[in-house]
Amino acid sequence: MKLFFKEHFLLILMQFIQFSLIFSIYWLDGYRQLKPALYGVFLGFFVLGCYLFYQYYSHRQFYGRLSQPLESLDKSFQGTEQTPISEALKALLREQYRHYQRQIKKLESTQEEHLKFMDHWVHQMKTPLSVIELSAQNLDEPDSSNIREESDRMKTGLNTVLYMARLRSIEQDFHIKPVHLSKIIHEVNGEYKRFYIRNKVYPKLQIEKELTVESDEKWIFFMLTQLINNAVKYSAGKSNHILLFLYEKEKEAVLEVTDYGVGIPNTDLKRVFTPFFTGENGRKFRESTGMGLSLTKEAADHLGHRIEFDSTVGEGTTFRIIFSETQNLTDPK
Repeated sequence: MKLFFKEHFLLILMQFIQFSLIFSIYWLDGYRQLKPALYGVFLGFFVLGCYLFYQYYSHRQFYGRLSQPLESLDKSFQGTEQTPISEALKALLREQYRHYQRQIKKLESTQEEHLKFMDHWVHQMKTPLSVIELSAQNLDEPDSSNIREESDRMKTGLNTVLYMARLRSIEQDFHIKPVHLSKIIHEVNGEYKRFYIRNKVYPKLQIEKELTVESDEKWIFFMLTQLINNAVKYSAGKSNHILLFLYEKEKEAVLEVTDYGVGIPNTDLKRVFTPFFTGENGRKFRESTGMGLSLTKEAADHLGHRIEFDSTVGEGTTFRIIFSETQNLTDPK
């Protein structure tokens, strides 16, 4: 109703102005018979009212459709009454919807090709890296360690690129199953053994309770590697260990990574999950891409997990991956 009156407001106003002008002309000309004049004005407004009533009644479904929000795109071109303007709008929306579908399919195809290329490229790059590592074993120290250190950095960067590409289609990349968190921790520690030794920062594992959660093993592995990588990187030279703590709190499983390093400045706390944000520590250490924590947070959100953290400058930082009560499959004994 409001939309109808907004559309016809100018017509109603013009009718008022028109009748006022006609009445004024006759009044100035000396015509003083008010009853016939008012009767004529009444008839004019009566005809206008009949016209507006007919317009609203015949187009009420159309105005109702324009006033209500769409529940889905498929309903954007549903039919109402068979009037020229309604049919024209339906045809326009139908063509717009088809154009939108074509654009979406084109973008999905491009994204899929990009993902396949990135996946193929990363795996291709891993082969020469493996050859470089094997060749480095035949060299004397410190050349061997230096080469393997750089190859490990390249491998970490390639994995980040791969997961960043996969994140764009993460719904198709999920494989949800029971995951033993202690098993994931041991696998990550084995993978990062040389990284620990190189930085002289070693993990201390504290398992309060063996926990099994419902999640994606591959993405949990990735998230944990990102947290450990940051913990070790910002602890090197200040502390010689980090703490990996696995426990249950209020029926929720918690995987905690604590370092005793430089901590996060207060000015950066609200932006640690912002893509490409490196912050004060990232500028100091010059190895931060600003994507590790961002990807970790986005993956956790898709999996239905929570990421929390506490940090004190000069004392260290604690990150927690929290699995909800419904995702905690541990036998409550």
